[in-house]
Amino acid sequence: MSKERARRRAAREADQQRERAARARRVARRERRRSVVRRLTPRLRRGRTGRLRRHSRGERAAIVLLTAVAVAGIWNFVDDLALRLALVVLLLLVLPAIVVIALDRR
Repeated sequence: MSKERARRRAAREADQQRERAARARRVARRERRRSVVRRLTPRLRRGRTGRLRRHSRGERAAIVLLTAVAVAGIWNFVDDLALRLALVVLLLLVLPAIVVIALDRR
């Protein structure tokens, strides 16, 4: 009788050992997959990064609105098409400098 119990216990322990090994392999595979995904996904940077974050939403809206008003004014008050295009291009080229001079907080 005790030999039979010992044999069943050994079989039960062998099954438990196989289950533990399979579970350990699944956990290791999951951790490797998570580490690969973590490495490949870009990290979100918090705080003020990038060019658009330097100004608040209202300041950006004001920049766009005033630029649109200036372009509309150029198209309304200037007759020559070549001069209109030249002034719009000049405005767009000078716009970053105007924004820095007007809204820079340094």
